[in-house]
Amino acid sequence: MRLWSLHPQYLDAKGLVALWREGLLAQAVLRLETAGYLYHPQITRFREDKSPRATIARYLHAVADEAKTRGYRFDRKKAGTRRGTHQLDVTDGQLMLEWMHLLGKLRVRAPEQHARLRGIIRPEPHPLFRVIPGDIAPWERATHPRLRQTRR
Repeated sequence: MRLWSLHPQYLDAKGLVALWREGLLAQAVLRLETAGYLYHPQITRFREDKSPRATIARYLHAVADEAKTRGYRFDRKKAGTRRGTHQLDVTDGQLMLEWMHLLGKLRVRAPEQHARLRGIIRPEPHPLFRVIPGDIAPWERATHPRLRQTRR
């Protein structure tokens, strides 16, 4: 499961559809509608929010917004009601780790898209997130050889 902190505009079609499905799975976890993935690290930041269900709904609606710009029709009813406007923080270190991770996937899966995106130095975050200075998130399991982790 990967709930990207990156703006969904950077995902290829396969990645966007996967994000929608994984977001819906995360939503089911937060609603306690499934026994699996209860302790998955990608869900941590949503679970720690004061309104996790509303937050994952806003996350999913932003994914559906991107899908709509591409001509896809994701069923927004599955996302729930979009409530609230506050943002979650994501560190610039976390965002860059995810950026390198995505570029690696696109290099193999969608070379043309990789070529268009590889020159971007500061990718935009998903609309739910506000970028703050900092290291890779403590819940993150992925690593990238070009990024140094200074976790304790």
